[in-house]
Amino acid sequence: MKLSVPVLAVALGVVLLAYGTLFVVDETEQVVLTQFGKPVRDPIQTPGLYYRKIPFIQVANSFPKNIQEWDGESSQIPTLDKTYIKLDTFARWRIVDPLTFFKTVGTQEAAQNQLDSILNAETKNLIQALPLIETVRNSGRTMEILTTASGDKPPPSVMQVDVGRERLTRQILEKAAPKVEKLGIRLVDLGIKRLNYIEDVQKKVFERMIAERTQIAEKFRSEGQGESREIEGRMERDLKSIQADSYRRSQEIKGKADATAAAIYADAFGKDPGFYSLVKTLEIYENLPPKEIEIILTTDSELFQYMQGVKP
Repeated sequence: MKLSVPVLAVALGVVLLAYGTLFVVDETEQVVLTQFGKPVRDPIQTPGLYYRKIPFIQVANSFPKNIQEWDGESSQIPTLDKTYIKLDTFARWRIVDPLTFFKTVGTQEAAQNQLDSILNAETKNLIQALPLIETVRNSGRTMEILTTASGDKPPPSVMQVDVGRERLTRQILEKAAPKVEKLGIRLVDLGIKRLNYIEDVQKKVFERMIAERTQIAEKFRSEGQGESREIEGRMERDLKSIQADSYRRSQEIKGKADATAAAIYADAFGKDPGFYSLVKTLEIYENLPPKEIEIILTTDSELFQYMQGVKP
């Protein structure tokens, strides 16, 4: 049995209408049904397959349920002590009231623009009201000061930190949270991603850092030179002590050797004067000066007596 074209067309239209009444809500989404741009029922936040949507008239507007990112643009902010800094902040947020979100901002792009104005304004207001140290540090821990050139160590420098960077970010979040909640948004977290000085201030900071490092280097060099002189002094004292002790011991040994030699000579002379005379004569032969040198001796000289009859 063949169906006519009108029947097929009606059946197809019914199928399309039935399909148009169905819509799916993903587990990461929440849906607001609108008719001619106006919400017609409570938001749907439970995932599943839904119907009762009028085809071509009602629209299912989906919004994410998971956490979204917000990254602020780098901006120059003056602190209370007139120091300009570049600050990059970040935040994490989520849509907790999709109906309010739809009525106030409508899209995620518009929400990002709203967050830009709210978070940047709150960040600027709080940082401008505090000195730079509050944004840079978390606590007022004691800063170590190097020993001065005179050798005296000045008292430690304590930098007063009343708020600190961590509490500052919490305060920004607390200030901004009520304003973004009016948009159906909840701030999950907020923090400072990067902090830097502007170019002019950065140059001065680098110059101060170089001066501090130079001071540290000079201190170490001075200490090293002092240690070097002390080591050289100890070495010179030890060397002189060793040399004096060695000289003393050598003189003692030499004296003992001379005494022993003299005792041997005396003993030999006492036992055999002729042998002693022969030994001395041989020594004279060994140590005779060259022929071109003349030696004048008196007749009563012992050396003359030893050399009598000796012809060089």
